[in-house]
Amino acid sequence: MEWNVGFFINSMLLGVGLAMDAFSVSMANGLNEPGMRRKRMFGIAGVFAGFQALMPLLGWVCVHTVLQLFEGFAVLIPWIALGLLGYIGGKMLLEGLRHAPGEESEAVSGGGLVLQGVATSIDALSVGFTIAEYGPLMALACAGIIAAVTFVICTAGLVIGRRFGTHLAGKASVLGGAILIFIGVEIFISSL
Repeated sequence: MEWNVGFFINSMLLGVGLAMDAFSVSMANGLNEPGMRRKRMFGIAGVFAGFQALMPLLGWVCVHTVLQLFEGFAVLIPWIALGLLGYIGGKMLLEGLRHAPGEESEAVSGGGLVLQGVATSIDALSVGFTIAEYGPLMALACAGIIAAVTFVICTAGLVIGRRFGTHLAGKASVLGGAILIFIGVEIFISSL
């Protein structure tokens, strides 16, 4: 593979495709925390971008080193995503149902954010197969482009979610939790 316009376009399209789950989860986070500040928004978008860049690189490394181990692990990816998003979404849903009117929703914790990052990017491990012919520098550049695209898309999701979260008040975390559960089920069903 060589450096050309096609490489950059393909990398951006990969970024858009991979960022869709993270976009939805970002919207759910924005819904859950309508008073979120910019610094936190950029931090959340950065976590998603980091995981979306890391997973294809891990997949690329697996293709070039331990392909047989990765093939056995690939079967578990939809189950892991379903479990993580179901857990986080269920927790948000329950908190929203127990939420007293006028009470501020609880922000997603650091650990919860890492789980969201893993759950929404674990399917990106398989992108390592599609970029297997890239050299190390091209694989790193592709991951960087994926991260940049994901960052922009997730920031937009947070802004949209935050805007509607203000209008939905106390029921935003119920909607956000339901969205996370739906995404987990969708990832699981689409893998069948």
